[in-house]
Amino acid sequence: MESQHSSENRYQAIYATVRRIPAGFVATYGQVARLAGLKGCARQIGYALSALTDKSAVPWHRVINAQGRISPRSGGSPADMIQRLRLEEEGVCFDERGRIPLDRFQWHPVPNTVCPDKN
Repeated sequence: MESQHSSENRYQAIYATVRRIPAGFVATYGQVARLAGLKGCARQIGYALSALTDKSAVPWHRVINAQGRISPRSGGSPADMIQRLRLEEEGVCFDERGRIPLDRFQWHPVPNTVCPDKN
């Protein structure tokens, strides 16, 4: 039972991170894993996103692979085309090889900053 609870907590951390990605930007699976406190668990990000229902408000379409591509779903799912269409509607561009230029569209959240002590 504890492992199920732990898995649920991880998924919630993943979903909270993905909800932070602004429209018009993308993040990689590995980036989401790091930001969710799950460094090295990029595959788990994919599992968590594939568990979402069609009515989910989590913007799963903003998560792509490290090569700037949409990761193909098993069985030739139409989700691949839906993901591309949603990203294009948000202004994300693809090059002729189907890649998103990460230098232009990758989300870089501002880290929590601490004000230096004023002595």
